[in-house]
Amino acid sequence: MKHEILEKNSILLLIGILLVVAIGGAVEIAPLFWVNGTVEKVDGMRPYTPLELEGRNIYVREGCYVCHSQMIRSLRDEVERYGHYSLAAESMYDHPFQWGSERTGPDLARVGGKYSDEWQKAHLEDPRSVVPESVMPPYKYLALTPLDYRDIEQELKTNKAVGVPYTDEEIKNAKADLEAQADPNSDGADAMQKRYPKAQVRDFDGNPKEITEADALIAYLQMLGTLVDFKTYHADAPENRR
Repeated sequence: MKHEILEKNSILLLIGILLVVAIGGAVEIAPLFWVNGTVEKVDGMRPYTPLELEGRNIYVREGCYVCHSQMIRSLRDEVERYGHYSLAAESMYDHPFQWGSERTGPDLARVGGKYSDEWQKAHLEDPRSVVPESVMPPYKYLALTPLDYRDIEQELKTNKAVGVPYTDEEIKNAKADLEAQADPNSDGADAMQKRYPKAQVRDFDGNPKEITEADALIAYLQMLGTLVDFKTYHADAPENRR
């Protein structure tokens, strides 16, 4: 057998292994140099607000991605259940992305605005109070835990370092913008919304006395799937083929 030549000659086997690894590596690495050209430009997409970013960190910390995906496939049953299929651009500022493949719970790519803040809070505190068949554990402590956002400027700087286009102004105002989004009476709410279009401003957890981890997580959940207007989006439009 011809393969015996490789099996009996360690040098040839080593060369063969290196050749296969080199080809495989080139196939996986080369596309990364053109990735910016393969992600379509979609109107409405923006980096996370500081409060949404903190909420996303909590989402990752609590392992929500283990049971919930954020990737709607372009299959009829998925689109009819969850909404428009996911676009690559919707995850362009995620590090790491939350696509996933496990769905012990429903996909959350379009959960923003589907339920009220009160529903989201009740669902976190006692999932079975709103979804009797749920197997999700309770996260009541999130509404009792003050959000620690002392390092929010560093969070934005770190994300900028890996390609998220946060501006120096957004980094400088990170703390103020976070506080403004959770307080509808804040003087800085208008300025925050100019920096982050479509940002929702309100007391998300119903406790105006402090900003909690529940505020941040609910703000993140209520944003998911709301930035792109799918009523006007067309995949074959010239601006979406760049």
